[in-house]
Amino acid sequence: MPLSPEAQSLLAMAYRVGAPKFHELSPAQARHSFQKLQFAFRPEAPAVASTTEVPMARPDGSALLARLYRPLSSQPHHVLPLLIFLHGGGWCVGDVASYDVLCRELSNLSGCAVLSVDYRLAPEHPFPAALDDAAFAFQWAVEHAELLGVDPARIALGGDSAGGNLSVVTALARRGAAVAPRFLLLVYPCTEILSARPSRQRFADGFFLDSGTLQWFFERYLPAGNSEDWRASPMRAESLQGLPPVLMVTAEYDPLVDDCLAFAERLRREGVDTEYLQVDGVVHGFLTLGKQFPQAAQTIATAARTLARALNTED
Repeated sequence: MPLSPEAQSLLAMAYRVGAPKFHELSPAQARHSFQKLQFAFRPEAPAVASTTEVPMARPDGSALLARLYRPLSSQPHHVLPLLIFLHGGGWCVGDVASYDVLCRELSNLSGCAVLSVDYRLAPEHPFPAALDDAAFAFQWAVEHAELLGVDPARIALGGDSAGGNLSVVTALARRGAAVAPRFLLLVYPCTEILSARPSRQRFADGFFLDSGTLQWFFERYLPAGNSEDWRASPMRAESLQGLPPVLMVTAEYDPLVDDCLAFAERLRREGVDTEYLQVDGVVHGFLTLGKQFPQAAQTIATAARTLARALNTED
């Protein structure tokens, strides 16, 4: 379908004459710009039963920070399923605060607790720091499930863009572990760094996540050029067998959309229960911008229902 009026309006703002391009910014400027966008166009924050700042102590004495959300429908004594959420932002920008509203919505609509992880960002902490943090957060949640009030046998992983990449790679690494994720919520994930599929060229410029921005992210996250490492490009993994059920959400006008579709098709070929949902007329990043995109609320509701079914929280 044609680019939606909401997407056209956002793109007109993003590409207004004289505005600096994202890939021309410093990391600090880019993070500030990303946060401003999220705060300007996210919906009002719904109430939840509780939010708790969670410091996860590392062996070296440092702490990985996260925020735990419990849904409004829950009581303190309820043992809940858990979604470990990894935010987007090209492994370089984004934070827990920018994704606060989305995590609240997912928690309330699914009946699950949500643990939003503040993983380390590049270029200060390049590959594989973010991936190490994602793996550590999953294991920490399993070991401290009682403290969090969650069921370690019902943990899902999810995230958008770079967070979707970290989610699927973490799940691949945990195949065969005593506790593995039960479900993957992947929202327009980056499944491979280098790709020649048509959408990379079709939407290379003027559609929000342009080729210059992708290159800016990749160069900072992968300064050693690890683009063919399956931990950076999960499409390069020898096998995808053994992954849990997947919901893949994509945007029609996204340079990553053909990569996502190819990944979903491969998941199905290799026996992974995969649901694919393309949202038409929108661009990469729409899900957190619900004040701008009416499509976001419906998509979040669908994702939450699917998550609830996967973790057996529905009657």
